[in-house]
Amino acid sequence: MTTESCYQSATELAYLIRRKDVSAVEVLESHLQQVEAINPSVNAIVTLAADHGHHLAKEVDAKLSRGEDPGILAGLPIAHKDLVDTKGIRTTYGSRIFTNHIPAKNDPLVDNLIEAGAVTIGKTNTPEFGAGSQTFNKVCGTTLNPYDLSKTCGGSSGGAAVALATRMLPIADGSDLGGSLRNPANYCNVVGFRTSAGRVPHGWDPLRVAGPLARTVTDCALLLTAMARPNPAIASSSPLGHIDFTENLEREFNGTRIALSPNFGGQLPVDLAVQKVVSDSASVLQNLGCEVESICPDFSDADNVFKTLRAWIFANDHSENIAKYSSLVKETIIWNAKQGLSLTGEDIYRAEKARAKVFRRAHGFMQQFEFLVLPVSQIPPFNIDQEYVSEINGEKMETYIDWMKSCYLISATGLPAISVPAGFTPSGLPVGIQIVGRHYQEHAVLQLAKAFEQETKFNEHLPDLLKYTV
Repeated sequence: MTTESCYQSATELAYLIRRKDVSAVEVLESHLQQVEAINPSVNAIVTLAADHGHHLAKEVDAKLSRGEDPGILAGLPIAHKDLVDTKGIRTTYGSRIFTNHIPAKNDPLVDNLIEAGAVTIGKTNTPEFGAGSQTFNKVCGTTLNPYDLSKTCGGSSGGAAVALATRMLPIADGSDLGGSLRNPANYCNVVGFRTSAGRVPHGWDPLRVAGPLARTVTDCALLLTAMARPNPAIASSSPLGHIDFTENLEREFNGTRIALSPNFGGQLPVDLAVQKVVSDSASVLQNLGCEVESICPDFSDADNVFKTLRAWIFANDHSENIAKYSSLVKETIIWNAKQGLSLTGEDIYRAEKARAKVFRRAHGFMQQFEFLVLPVSQIPPFNIDQEYVSEINGEKMETYIDWMKSCYLISATGLPAISVPAGFTPSGLPVGIQIVGRHYQEHAVLQLAKAFEQETKFNEHLPDLLKYTV
C-alpha cells in the first residue's frame, strides 16, 4: 500500500471511489499510513479511530456495490475538530476537565458529513476550548507548523489545517469565532472558509460558525456543499435552501470592482512581509480583469462589538467549569470569562445595536465593491513557545486576542471570508489573502478564490516535511 492517493485532491478521490476505480477502504488505509508516518512530527490528529474509519469505509463500498449513492463525499477520510462531539470517540475540547470524555452522540454536523459519505478517522487538535489562535493544550500537546516545526500552525482549527497540509486528510471541518478557520489555513498554506452565519447549521450565536478547510478551493466548495444542508432543527440554519457550490466555479472577472488594503487602511498594524504579499496580489487580480482600488471600509465599533460579545459568550460557556475546576482552566479563558461576567444587560444591548450598525456600514461598502481583499493575519507564523502575539511593528497588543483583529473585525461584520494561499515570506512561511464577499454570496467568493488559486498555484508548494513520503 502506498500513500499516492493522499496527494490527490478530495474531488478526484471522491470521483475515483464513486467509479470504483479505488475502494474507500484502500483510500482510508493509504491515509492511515500517512498519519502513521507524519503525525508524530506535527501532532495534528490527537485521537485516531481507525476501526471506526474502517467500519464507515466498508459501508461506503457496500453502498457502491449495491448501486446506491454513497454521498457527495464518497469515502473521503475526515477527522473532526476536537470541539465537536463524536459518538464513541474521545472528545476533549482541549481541556483537562474532559481528558477522558466520550460523547454518547454525534454533533449534527458529524452526522451530516457521515451521511454525505465522509469516513471519520479521528479528532484534530485545538487550543483549550478553542480559545486563541495558537494550537496547544495540556491534554494533547502542541501542534507544529509543517513549513517550520519551530513555528505555530495558528488556531483554533490548527490540527485540521496541519493534517491537510501534510496530506493526512483530504478534507477537514473547523469552526470560526474570531478567525479559527482562516488563521490556521493562512499559516499552513491551505484554504479555510468562514461563511455567513447559518449557511452551515451550527448552534445559535451568529458570531460562531462552522465551516470547511481543504487543500484547494474546489475541494473547499465540495465540502461546503455537504456541510451547508439546511437543518430545520437548528434555529440559525439558513432558509435559503441547499446549493451545490461546486457548480460554475469558473467565471470571468472583467470589470469586477475590488477594494484592497494591505494594512486595513492604517487601522491596524500589519507586518511588512504580510503587507507585501497582499500588495502583490493586486497584480494577480488585475490580470484576472478586476478593477482594484486601494481603499478600506471603516471598522469603527467592530472591535468593541466583537470583544463584548466574545466575553459574553465565554462567561456563558465557561463560568460553571471555572467555578468547579479553576486550576484546570488556562488564565486567558478565566480572564475572558470574568470580562463577560462584568457586563450588564445594557452593555449587551448596546453591543448588539452596534453590531447592526457595523453590518449596515459593511453592507453599504460592499454595494460599491463586490470583494474586499485584506491580510488574513497581521503577522506571519510566530515561535511555537509564544502563547500569543504581544506586539506588532512596535505597537503593544492590549489583550491576548488583539493580534487577531484582521480576522475578528470581519467576524463582526457577518460577511463571508475565505483564506487562500497567496505567497511566502522570505524565510518560506506561508501567507494568505483574505477575500471578503457580500452577505450570503459564498459562491462568488469561491469563484474569485479559485481564479486566484489557478493564477498563482501557491497551494501546490508542499512542506519539505513531505518530500520523502510521496
